[in-house]
Formats: sequence, C-alpha cells, structure tokens
Amino acid sequence: MINEWSNRLSDLIKSVGNLAKANQPVAHAFHNLEAATRAGNVLDPKTHELIALAVAVTTRCDGCIAAHAAAAKKVGATKEEVAAALGTAIALNAGAAYVYSARTLDAYDGV
Repeated sequence: MINEWSNRLSDLIKSVGNLAKANQPVAHAFHNLEAATRAGNVLDPKTHELIALAVAVTTRCDGCIAAHAAAAKKVGATKEEVAAALGTAIALNAGAAYVYSARTLDAYDGV
C-alpha cells in the first residue's frame, strides 16, 4: 500500500511535467495559484498542508492526496494531526450531503 502511494506520486510528477510541457501557460498559472495560497505566510506550512489534505479528500483527488500527504509529512505533520484534519473533512462532507439533500428536496418542490 505504501509503495502504491509512492508510485502514484512519482507518476503524478511525471504526468504533470508532461502537461506542463504541453501547456506551459496553464502550468504556470497553476503554479502561481499554488504560490499565492502561501503568500504572506498567514498560515504555517503544516496548517496549509492539513487543510490541503482535508480538501483533497472532499474533492476525491488521489493526486492531491499523494502530493499533500508527502508535503504534510515533510513539514512535520503527525499522523494524529492528519487524522484530525481528515475527521473534519469527513464531518463536513457528510454535512454537505445533508445540506444538498435539503436543497434537492427544495428543488423537487419548486419544479
């Protein structure tokens, strides 16, 4: 299982490199967007990565999970801290389903 994620990250790096060569303007814009999220040092790197992991889970992005899990580990996030961030993602994702279920019933009643 560990090798699967390590391989996934390695494959992602190669794939993103290929995409960057094929579409430099988009790759450059994405890099700048990522850099902008760190501008001003408002969030420390560990907090940034914990948030990124929670968002990666809610968006179901395996590439994001691989990249940000490695980054979180690199900046010193513990397994317990990652698990706490993921708990928040789980709670919010279930909450989102609950809220959107209510919206769906509103839509049903409104059509």
